[in-house]
Amino acid sequence: MDSACGPPPEMADRREELTPMMGQYHDLCARYDDAIVLFQVGDFYETFCGAAERTARLLELTLTSREDSTGEYPMTGIPVDNAASYIDDLLEAGYRVAVADQVEEPGESPGVVERAVTRVITPGTLTEDELLASDDNNFVAALARTDDTHGLALLDVSTGDFLATSSTSSEAIADEISRFAPAEAIVGPGVDGALAPEACMVTPFDESVFERERAGELLADYFGDPDSLLAGDAEVRACGALLAYAEYARGGVEEDEDADSDGTIETGTQTTRLEYLTHLTRYDPREYLLLDAVALRSLELFEPRAVYGREEATLFGVLDETSSALGGRKLRDWLRRPLLEPARIDARLDAVEALTGDVRTREELTDLLRDVYDLERLIGRISRERANARDLRSLRDTLAVVPELRDRLEGVRDECDRLETLHANLDPLSDVRELIEDGLVADPPIEITEGGVIAEGYDDDLDELRETARDGKRWIDDLEESERERTGIDSLSVGYNSVHGYYIEVTNPNLESVPENYQRRQTLKNSERFVTPELKKREDEIVGAEERADEREYELFCEIRREIAAAVERVQGLASAVATLDALVSLSTVAAQYDYCRPEVIGRDEPRTLEIEGGRHPVVERTQESFVPNGARFADDRRLGIITGPNMSGKSTYMRQVAQIALLAQVGSFVPARSVRLTPLERIFTRVGASDDIAGGRSTFMVEMDELATILEEADERSLVLLDEVGRGTSTADGLAIAQAITEHLHDEVGATTLFATHHHPLTELTDDLEAAFTLHFETTQEDGEVVFHHDIAPGAADGSYGVSVATAAGVPEPVVERSRELVAEAGAESATERAGAGDGETAATDDAMTAADDATTGTTDAPSATDDATTATADGGDVPTDVAAELRALDLAHLTPVEALTELDRLKRLLEE
Repeated sequence: MDSACGPPPEMADRREELTPMMGQYHDLCARYDDAIVLFQVGDFYETFCGAAERTARLLELTLTSREDSTGEYPMTGIPVDNAASYIDDLLEAGYRVAVADQVEEPGESPGVVERAVTRVITPGTLTEDELLASDDNNFVAALARTDDTHGLALLDVSTGDFLATSSTSSEAIADEISRFAPAEAIVGPGVDGALAPEACMVTPFDESVFERERAGELLADYFGDPDSLLAGDAEVRACGALLAYAEYARGGVEEDEDADSDGTIETGTQTTRLEYLTHLTRYDPREYLLLDAVALRSLELFEPRAVYGREEATLFGVLDETSSALGGRKLRDWLRRPLLEPARIDARLDAVEALTGDVRTREELTDLLRDVYDLERLIGRISRERANARDLRSLRDTLAVVPELRDRLEGVRDECDRLETLHANLDPLSDVRELIEDGLVADPPIEITEGGVIAEGYDDDLDELRETARDGKRWIDDLEESERERTGIDSLSVGYNSVHGYYIEVTNPNLESVPENYQRRQTLKNSERFVTPELKKREDEIVGAEERADEREYELFCEIRREIAAAVERVQGLASAVATLDALVSLSTVAAQYDYCRPEVIGRDEPRTLEIEGGRHPVVERTQESFVPNGARFADDRRLGIITGPNMSGKSTYMRQVAQIALLAQVGSFVPARSVRLTPLERIFTRVGASDDIAGGRSTFMVEMDELATILEEADERSLVLLDEVGRGTSTADGLAIAQAITEHLHDEVGATTLFATHHHPLTELTDDLEAAFTLHFETTQEDGEVVFHHDIAPGAADGSYGVSVATAAGVPEPVVERSRELVAEAGAESATERAGAGDGETAATDDAMTAADDATTGTTDAPSATDDATTATADGGDVPTDVAAELRALDLAHLTPVEALTELDRLKRLLEE
């Protein structure tokens, strides 16, 4: 346990000796010993002892001290009104924060002011707008396991989005967690916390909440019979545990809560209920196009590649023309989970097409949606009783837009069922809107306990109290003039301060004229302040009326807030409709502005088809002044494309372009192309780019092999596989052997739609033996010794890799370039002597070595015969013992995994070295 969490050790042994306030602090730290307790003392949240020392260092604050009858304690405080930024820093440092607020006003009861933890703030349970990204969900996850099934639950505490799924494959669950990128996760017994992404905080939590009976009871209390909502015990356990954790984070637990010494949070009886959690959605990952963490990164859905470095240089960035936070989150969800069913895809496409074709309607909707506040988080705060009057006015302002949204949809709603449904679901909530309009002033203050919130005429009792206060103030306003006339003191004035109340002030030279009924209240340097019995009476009336009015206003505000909270499901339904409309308008805006076309999506039972004419990379075309479109055509008899050509010619961009266009089509978006026709893909795999896992002890090559193993095990004929330069992390011979084995396996055994970009030129010869394989290359020429990239893709293999020319273009020093040319020329000459027709001068030596390695590992007719000679020639001119050559020929590379192939090659290499 971190010394900054838990009860301070210096207090633990003498709890009974502590002052009442420090005793409170000790008890709250003991109860929430997994967190730093922020303890409200007036206008500050204070920490003491070890927690104070730690927060002072982390937050760069001054460490002070507090002294009382029991000792002196280090102390650090942060202002209550500006706590969010400090809390964010504590979360970034890996801490949870328990906020202990004063739950009564000083003087309300004898003794120390009562404090209670009102919320526990963790990375996954944030609800503060200042700490949340407006256009993205902030999920907390729970993982449970029963036998061979993993259950996954995901909850956004700020919006109420609650999802559940399960799988017998731990890899599939890991992919789902990566897809949603939760900020935090709790794990049940027997679950490997490593399933969560590296950036996700894994929080130990009371294992009893994962018990089937307890989890089921809690779920039933919220949603009814869990067995009718969820599929199996694993999902019930995960969802129930996550609910318990969300309630714990809400705060307000009873005194029987405690925590184990290992830091695992134990829960007690909850006194709060999350009323805004009204829906639990169970989904099957197989209903959506699957994208694992590698694919999410490679396809730049949400995170930009370093080469661009800008947030907008992502697929989400180029599609995001949403006007509201609601629409942004909806669009992100669509990108995370592209659809599979053509009917659902076409429903979205119909709506996008209708809006794309009506410029005026689209622009008017965009303008109106800019005035929409974040309804999901607003109703969440309202239900948690944390909303202020301005939040309610924001809700009112949003509801005022809804009738106009309905009016603008009138002209297009008949064009597709989706827009018709949206029109029907745009509930204006007129009763809620009228309640806010009638009950609250137009521009209320932030504070809800100090008056000025409730509108005139809403409550007779409040109006009477206000009138009493106004009458008293009018009397006081007239008092100054009447007393001047009565006393003859022209400088007499009537004033007020919060300490002494109302007073009559007379300067020293006029004190002899003060009437007898004036009672001295305060003496100043140059004047005296007095009261009269009548003034005191009026003051009591005014102050009493104002205090009672403030109390009444707060009561009325809470009543209004509770009445709105009762409409939570209606508000959430409206929020969903507005979010969907905003996302559709965004897609149609992008389609119109950037010349996207409607894709044709055919039935999943139809033969495999992926045809793209004039396709463009949606991200890259926004970052460059010009972009060369390229097409693609895949079918059952044309499913594996081998792409060659030099670096910088566009191979990687082309592959990502194909995948992103297919993905966008399944999102229900128009796509950057002249035309697209496809059967829905069920999964996209990518092995693009070099990376390592130093912390995990894996080299770049091992990471590559692990990713390839996953692809070869899980891909099928409904998958799209992108491979870029596989096998370059080891020797040329090993790399070529692995690349060829993978190519053959994908073609013969997996059957996936595949694009394989490679510098292993001998792979292009595989098209002679693999009937569904074909070659592509990027057109490249040399002019005056310089390589020129045309970025046009064409059938056939490239005539070389132009490596030296690319090095020249990259700015490699001229002496190095010239020496490289000499070496290439020498290698080419040697190769030409040994074997005619080596090909391009720059690549002859490399291709010769690759071909020789290919011969050695596959037993082609060009290799020397083992039956005629005692030894077999190797790629570098050495000799291979006959037994090793025989083992090489016997290897069934098409049925070995990449790692197995590498292991065999390593074993044979060691035999040669013995």
